[in-house]
Amino acid sequence: MLNSICRKLLLTFIIAIMLPMQALAIPAITCHCFTDRSYDAARPTLADPYFLATTANSFFAAVFGVEKKTIVVKKQKGVSADDLWIAYWLAARSGADPESLLLGRKSKGNWRQVATPLAIPDKSMGGRVVEALKVNAADDRLAEAVVDELLLRFRFHGEAELAALRKAGAGNQELIMTGLIAAKTRQPAMKYYHDVKGGGTSWGALLHRAKIEPAEIQSEVAAMVTTSAESRPK
Repeated sequence: MLNSICRKLLLTFIIAIMLPMQALAIPAITCHCFTDRSYDAARPTLADPYFLATTANSFFAAVFGVEKKTIVVKKQKGVSADDLWIAYWLAARSGADPESLLLGRKSKGNWRQVATPLAIPDKSMGGRVVEALKVNAADDRLAEAVVDELLLRFRFHGEAELAALRKAGAGNQELIMTGLIAAKTRQPAMKYYHDVKGGGTSWGALLHRAKIEPAEIQSEVAAMVTTSAESRPK
């Protein structure tokens, strides 16, 4: 009897000390799921986080030619949006695999050490990104430089408008959203940004007024990217 009790106690002890180790082995998961995905006039801001995220993901998918669900899954697994923008930008200009670049970022500690061996010409890298890498900018600043290059390249904003929106505090998701709505309505993007930030409206309400249904966001963004790409000089 005593041996049986001891065995049970020993087993309980082993399980107890193993649990923290198992917990440490579980990879970090970042929730990228949204329960509210449609506009509700009674609660106009409720689905705004989803609208911003799906618009940004749609833009990412269109400019880099990847499946949107691929980006969503990576974010769910804990990869930051900043790292994704940077990795795919560098991959597109070097031919490197974005996954290997993400692993390089983990091992080397910063993006400049990952980018330097790729020897990407400055013209291809983009002036904003080159400057950010020169000063070893923080990941969020480097990602902003990448997004700015893309927004200008695909004509979501002009130089002056983009600078003004950044100065006003617009983040990457907001810049992509304002670019989409402004193009659809032919109204100034800055007006929409100020209206939302001032509490006068919501992103969902603006999409609703622009007659952009949630299910149409991806196709609307893709169409803007395609049209811009086709109109650029060869």
